[in-house]
Amino acid sequence: MASKRKGHGRSIEGDYVADGFRFAIIVSRFNEYITSKMLEGCENTLNRHGVKPDQIDVVWVPGSFEIPTAARKIAQKKAADAIICIGCIIRGDTAHYDHVCRETAKGISEVGRRTGIPCIFGILTTETIEQAIERAGTKMGNAGRSAAMAALEMASLMKKL
Repeated sequence: MASKRKGHGRSIEGDYVADGFRFAIIVSRFNEYITSKMLEGCENTLNRHGVKPDQIDVVWVPGSFEIPTAARKIAQKKAADAIICIGCIIRGDTAHYDHVCRETAKGISEVGRRTGIPCIFGILTTETIEQAIERAGTKMGNAGRSAAMAALEMASLMKKL
């Protein structure tokens, strides 16, 4: 939707209309108790906005660290208009958490920048399992839903640009 906003030139925004877009959802099996709830929220949101099940590919990977590799392959094949990356990284007692978070975030953003296909960061990075549970469909909402909304908007925006 192009609109005129006060004090600005033309404004271009994405919307939440499915418009035949294809989506890939890459899901980490690590912390699957959390990521499966996020996936459910993501798929339900896409469906409510008109995305049919045959427009969605769900790809399972071992952990969040592997998500950028799968995202890159999907983007190279142009198999999706937007890629939704779902994972859950919970801090432990070692520096492993910091390395996985940093490299996962960097990898996902790099795929989007290099390919022009939106790669949505739906990775929970939490201090505790309780925080993760809260963000996977209880009192803090569902991060999968938020990721789906971002994917819809970005797929639409990329078509308009």
